[in-house]
Amino acid sequence: MKFIKSDLLIPFILSIVCFFAYPYPEVAMWLVFFLASYSAIANDSIQTIGTFIASNADKKWYYLWIYMGSIFLITVTYSWINYGGDISYERLASKGLNEAPQQFKFLQVFAPVVLLILTRFRMPVSTSILLLSAFATQASSITSILQKSFFGYFIAFALAIIVWLLTTNLFEKYKNHKPSKLWLPLQWISSGALWSTWIMQDMANVAVVLPRSLTLDQFLVVSSFIFFGLGLLFYLRGDRIQKIVTEKTDIIDVRAATVVDFIYACLLYYLKVISTIPISTTWVFIGLLGGRELAINIKLYSKGNYIKALKMISKDALYAGIGLAVSLALALSINENMRDQLFN
Repeated sequence: MKFIKSDLLIPFILSIVCFFAYPYPEVAMWLVFFLASYSAIANDSIQTIGTFIASNADKKWYYLWIYMGSIFLITVTYSWINYGGDISYERLASKGLNEAPQQFKFLQVFAPVVLLILTRFRMPVSTSILLLSAFATQASSITSILQKSFFGYFIAFALAIIVWLLTTNLFEKYKNHKPSKLWLPLQWISSGALWSTWIMQDMANVAVVLPRSLTLDQFLVVSSFIFFGLGLLFYLRGDRIQKIVTEKTDIIDVRAATVVDFIYACLLYYLKVISTIPISTTWVFIGLLGGRELAINIKLYSKGNYIKALKMISKDALYAGIGLAVSLALALSINENMRDQLFN
């Protein structure tokens, strides 16, 4: 009974709200934005601020919030000014995503509630695919996102194996030594850079229902809501999905967290530069952690005892795969144009 109350009652109430709101486009637009903002950032927090929260467990939550919240405001304000009111860094400029929806269906409004439910069950879902596919007008835009996302996964997996095969023995050597004071500012810088590059990629997920050029009033509502939503997320210390990060080998070590965040930030920036097509950052992150875990186990166990790592990689991939299947099923249920284009 306690499980039902804590995990299903709120989504049930939100489902009812979505049902009554979807016929009214203006109301539905803001409802989807509010729900998508919190659920997307909460689910993706494992990628961006997860290692930051884990390695700064001894710090006051509001110090972490003010730091990351300020970076969010600076990053999104730059996009709004530089791209004529667009807060997505032109991630929504490609055909099929370049127009905001004028009418809504119930399942479109319900999509972020699905994401919220999956987050409560600690499933790392591709928020890009789930949210963008619900509103894309062309199937080709989703297949492009999938192709780029899987490319990102394999690049991250391979790079992580190379980096940690080279560095695992060094980290292991100094594992029981107290980290130098220099590591803390380095970790905050790398986490801030990662958070900024993630915003450049994934603001498209929550902005997909908004006008492509926001007025000042709209921008203030959007930025303020996300800023204070971040405060709640830091107060909850990442919520339940944070366990995906904390169960990884030595990830709460500030040195390991710094390296993970730095490499991930570089990958996201590279993937941003090569094209404006949105990407599932979830798959890139899972590839990075999976390659790291495999490399660490290969180096630390002379007999190749890396079954644990393979199980962890498989579990994360399975959860992400379930999220992908739900996302595509939802998109096909909602989007008649996508069904016609895909099956014809």
